Amino acid sequence: MEWLQGQIWAVWLGAGITLGVLEMFSLDLILLMLAAGAFVGMTAALLGLPFAAQVLLAAGASAAMLFLVRPSVVKRLHGGPELRIGATKLVGMQGTVTDTVSALEPGRIKVDGEEWTARPFDETLIIEPGETVDVMRIDGATAYVHPLPRIES
Repeated sequence: MEWLQGQIWAVWLGAGITLGVLEMFSLDLILLMLAAGAFVGMTAALLGLPFAAQVLLAAGASAAMLFLVRPSVVKRLHGGPELRIGATKLVGMQGTVTDTVSALEPGRIKVDGEEWTARPFDETLIIEPGETVDVMRIDGATAYVHPLPRIES
């Protein structure tokens, strides 16, 4: 028993490594946070602190990791860019007018390598061919567009 007291740091190290390996199978980051607590317990043992202090420090570090670190890590891992598919991916893109676009008669634009029927987002505008436009909305097979401002030189 006396030998174990002198080698308790190795028990903490073994627990930390075991929890780390088991985390690879669960992938929920809980066991990894507990492993971090075990490594804190190991450090406390190497510093010569009593076993009760080692357990309290390991439990405190594990709890802190679970409640403070894990939520932000999980959010980063499970979050990502918004996936936009179909026509909605064109909203916010820029295109070029190929046929005059007006409220009375829809024109054509080329955006993302595709030709689209287009109407002006502001119905009072007439947009001439060659102008660059922003796609503001897609409604069915029609893109509602607004011209980009030009800087006159």
